[in-house]
Amino acid sequence: MSFLSSFNISGSGLTAQKFRMDVISQNIANAQVTQTEAGTPYRRKMVVLKSTDTGSFQNALNSAVKANKQGVQVDAVVDDPSDLVPVYEPSHPDANADGYVMYPNVNTAQEMTDMMAASRAYEANVTAFNATKSIVMKALEIGR
Repeated sequence: MSFLSSFNISGSGLTAQKFRMDVISQNIANAQVTQTEAGTPYRRKMVVLKSTDTGSFQNALNSAVKANKQGVQVDAVVDDPSDLVPVYEPSHPDANADGYVMYPNVNTAQEMTDMMAASRAYEANVTAFNATKSIVMKALEIGR
């Protein structure tokens, strides 16, 4: 595997984790939105990542030997199908006939945990990128 493909793999991880953090931030920002433009409460968004490699381990190994681009990419952003949270607030403008307001299915503690995981994955990709850069620089020094 060439060192340039290592940079591509780390770069794809950085891009995917940054996008994931953006979606998590959007979820946190909309945690109390009871009515969107569509007239429904906000629904939590989830990022689906997929490997750019397809097939068996042998295919992945063969493509790595041939220095094909590998890594991760965002496959989709999907709505969380879990139930909305009903809260009894009869004075709220969005309350139904029974006095319940449907709040988004966003759990701030879960979002912060996901944000920390995405941040750690981002840091790991930065570390891998810098390690590859360091190895290349040492190889250039040896070549002098």
